[in-house]
Formats: sequence, structure tokens, C-alpha cells
Amino acid sequence: MDIKVPEIGESILEVVLGQWNKENGSSVKQDELLLELETDKVNLDILAETSGVLEILVEGGETVEVGTVIGRLKEGAVATPEEQEEDSKDSKDSKDSEDSEDSEDSEDSEDSEAAANIPVNPAVKKLAKERNIDLSTVQGSGRDGRILVDDLPAEAPKKTEAKVSAPASTSATSSAGNADDKRSKRVPMTPIRKRIAEKLLSVRQQTAMLTTFNEIDMLRLMQLRKNHQEAFQRKHDVKLGFMSFFVKACVESLKDYPEVNARIDGGDIVYQNFYDIGIAVGGKKGLVVPIIRDADRLHFDEIEKVIRDFAERAANNKLGLEEIQGGTFTISNGGVYGSVLSTPLLNPPQCGILGMHAIQERPVVINGEIVIRPIMNVALSYDHQLIDGSQAVGFLKQIKTYIEDPEEMLLEL
Repeated sequence: MDIKVPEIGESILEVVLGQWNKENGSSVKQDELLLELETDKVNLDILAETSGVLEILVEGGETVEVGTVIGRLKEGAVATPEEQEEDSKDSKDSKDSEDSEDSEDSEDSEDSEAAANIPVNPAVKKLAKERNIDLSTVQGSGRDGRILVDDLPAEAPKKTEAKVSAPASTSATSSAGNADDKRSKRVPMTPIRKRIAEKLLSVRQQTAMLTTFNEIDMLRLMQLRKNHQEAFQRKHDVKLGFMSFFVKACVESLKDYPEVNARIDGGDIVYQNFYDIGIAVGGKKGLVVPIIRDADRLHFDEIEKVIRDFAERAANNKLGLEEIQGGTFTISNGGVYGSVLSTPLLNPPQCGILGMHAIQERPVVINGEIVIRPIMNVALSYDHQLIDGSQAVGFLKQIKTYIEDPEEMLLEL
């Protein structure tokens, strides 16, 4: 049975193979994880459709097109543990023989012996040999210290003796990015990182982005959350966070300012009478924005459960392609990383994005008196091609009103 790269989405034409979880020639059980495919949007697990013996045709780390046969499963010929051990021994003996032929000094032999006890994936050994890299010098970032392809430097450091150079030559050698500089490291960008870079650059080039700021007194919301947290968690089996309140506040404000929920399509404005709210979360490979569909129809506990699920699966690259496509408006919470003020970038074709930030106690004047209050800075970035400044400011002030007086939002006043 052929193992092919499946069709993932209309816009995805190629993928990068992750590391095979099984060695070439090893036994595989049905539904066992074989490897992970990485695209510019999501990652996808490839499971064994049947039990059999694995034949790897394309090593991990390679970029291949959708539909490519990357391996095969020979059904009904599962190797016994003794056969696997014998195959592994033969393979090791063969490799040791090749290494001894290729090596010209005892240092290479010692490096190979040291590398034998290091947990690595099959593709790593191949690439390390091609790049002449000593695996004993590489720090693995995988499970149990396993060395992944991304951990390998682009090439082995050159072993050269220190030489006295002229001042001009020394300056050139120590410049950033020099291939001979051991203080730098060059690694290829992952597909997701490339896509993020391209998309963020396009935002600057194709939108008239502007940002307006405000600050929110979080005292009443923090008190409400504290007073009801225990009962809420006991009833719904999920914690009551701030994000569900901001999602609700955004939805209600978008109803009052439909331009912020709209998008530009050529020479037309498309007003979207539904509220699919994107929540920016940090994934293992980069930032992703899964979508809360029809957020206006969800209760607070449902929103919190969806967000919790997104965060858990984003951390393991388990989000589906359909979960990160679309959306009418986005919320980004830089406050979880400690940011107190930033300018969030738009997520096209959306025309608005709300940036939340860390809560800090500050002195403020209320009714003529200076008091200490927990304050959050908020920012709204918007496309000025569609949204006027007065609409943007009014939208952000409406969110401020809902958060500072949450009872008004809860009672739908």
C-alpha cells in the first residue's frame, strides 16, 4: 500500500515531511502515527491505514508535492522482533563498514561511535553525514533530547587554526552572517514562518492601516470574575477568563459598527452579518488564528471551552485547515507575554483587529480623586480604506464601555 501526501486544501500544493516515527523496515500497526506533514498553514498527522512493514521512499525534511508517494506499507509481512533486531544489526554493520571506508582518521571514527548512542530520526543521520556534522555536538530539541532536522546547522564548523589577520580582514570575518563565524547559525525558514512573513509584509503593502488606542479600567470585570469563578468552574468545568468577555464585547460592538466587520472585495464592500472571531494564539511553529464560528450564538462557557481547545491543539500543531480559514474580526492578546502596548497587524481580508495588553495598576483620576486602578491598554488597528477614524474610535470606546460595565453587556441593555 502506497503512502501518499493527501490533498489538504486548494491553496496547498506542497508540504515538508516531518521526521518518520518508525525506522525503514520496521513493523507498523494500523492507525499508528508514521510522520507529520508541515504546510504553510497547518500540520497534518499521517497514520498507518493498515499493519505491515514500512518502506521509506522519501526521508524527513524533504519538500514534496501533494500526491507524492513517500513510502509503502507491505501488508501481511510484519517482521518479528528477532528479524528487526537482525536487520538493525546488518544495517549498523553495513554503515560501520561505509564509515570506516570514508574515514581517513580516528577522529571521525570516534565521532560516529559517540553519535550511535544519541536519539535521532533517520533523516538526521543522512543529513548529518552529508553536511559532515558530528551529532555529539548537536543539542536535540525533540522528545527525550531527540535530534530533529531543524536542530542541524547548515554545515559543519570548519576546523581551522587561528591565524593573525590584518585589521580589515578581521572586521570582515566577524561581520554578521559570515559562514565562517561560529557565533552565527543559519537554518531554513519553515513553511509556516515563510507564510507569516509574506502575509505580514502584504499587510503593509496592500492596506491603509491605522491604529487607535484607549485604556480600560478592569476593576469591575476582575471583581465579577473573582466573585463567580468558583461557581462558574464547578458548573461548566472550565475557568472563566477575560477573553470571553472581550469576544462578547467585540460582537456587540461590531453590530453597532458594521464597517469594522466588513471586508473589501475589489471595488465592493462586503458587509458580513455573521461574527466569526479569530483568536491569535502562539503555536509550536508560529502564530495561528483559529476561528470561533458564530460567536454571537455562544454562551460564555462555550467560548471559554473553544478557546481552551484551540490553545491546547495549537501547541501541538493539531489545528485543522478549516479551523484557521475565514473570520471577520481578530483579537490578539499580547498581554499574556507581558506586552503593555503594541500595534497589532491586520489579518486580511479582515479590516479590523483588537489588541489586548497586560493589566497594570496605575494612578488615575476618578471624580476628582487620585486612585489606583488595574488598567489595560487596548489598540484597534483598522483599514482606513473602509473604516473612518470616527468609526474606529467609536468602536473601541464601545468595547471600553462594555468591559468597564459588564452588567450592561450581560443584561443586553
